Amino acid sequence: MKSMEEMLAAAQKAAETIQTQMGEAQAKLDTIEVEGSAGGGLVKVRATARGRILGVAIDDSLMKVEEKQMVEDLVTAAFNDARDKADRRAATEMEGIQSGMGLPPGFNLPGMG
Repeated sequence: MKSMEEMLAAAQKAAETIQTQMGEAQAKLDTIEVEGSAGGGLVKVRATARGRILGVAIDDSLMKVEEKQMVEDLVTAAFNDARDKADRRAATEMEGIQSGMGLPPGFNLPGMG
């Protein structure tokens, strides 16, 4: 049987490994791009899987003063679509990391969910 000191050292090492893997996972999520769209592709939003917005593209046909409210609604919808895709992609990536650590599905470590 291991001594208490050995068990604490092993737990500390495991925590450091998880922290390192989490940092790597967060960095990876910031390199994965998703695109949300609305209005049949008239408004597009590019974002990272971490949710950082990279860009917005609005079709020229929407650039009319009388269409302002519709454009605002479409931009909002495209942002929400991009955020949903980012969340789903991040969840998939994190599930892969958790399974690589031997954690059971649905186990929630701080900062992972």
